[in-house]
Amino acid sequence: MRKLVEYNHLSLDGMFTGDDFWAAQMKVVPNDKHFAYQLGMLEEAAGLVLGRATYQGFAATWPTMTGALADRLNALPKYVASTTLTETTWNAEVLAGDAVDAVARLKESGSGTLVKYGNGPFSRALLEAGLIDELHLSISPFVAGSGQSLLAGIGATAMDLTAVTEIGNGAVVLTYEL
Repeated sequence: MRKLVEYNHLSLDGMFTGDDFWAAQMKVVPNDKHFAYQLGMLEEAAGLVLGRATYQGFAATWPTMTGALADRLNALPKYVASTTLTETTWNAEVLAGDAVDAVARLKESGSGTLVKYGNGPFSRALLEAGLIDELHLSISPFVAGSGQSLLAGIGATAMDLTAVTEIGNGAVVLTYEL
């Protein structure tokens, strides 16, 4: 059975969106330690799981980039949750039917790790369905002050902290098993 790992960037106040968030986030990451962390996480990956918006943003950017991280991201198969996309590029396929059910089938279909990038309703649905095995939270040293909170509204969910990794500029990745 495959493991599903979700990776997210957050501010100290738990936000993941908003103009203030992205302006501050770009001052902290990316850097070499951040890229090395991402590459290490992707070494065992069998594929990427992405929502439509994340897929479209990544597909517009990563194929033009170079380096070890870009090479790894570009080579991996991508599984996209979307009710509107009918065609994909960048080694991707749209998940058929209900996206949460499709991810459950993907987890059962092989070995290795599936890495999920992006946040929002699809992430929330996967978490609520108990399909996320690990949550990697990249916490950056700033307060966004506004935006969306990653875990707001989620019911009580126990997690075990399994690693704390410093990735430069005061940022850390907290790894939790669910």
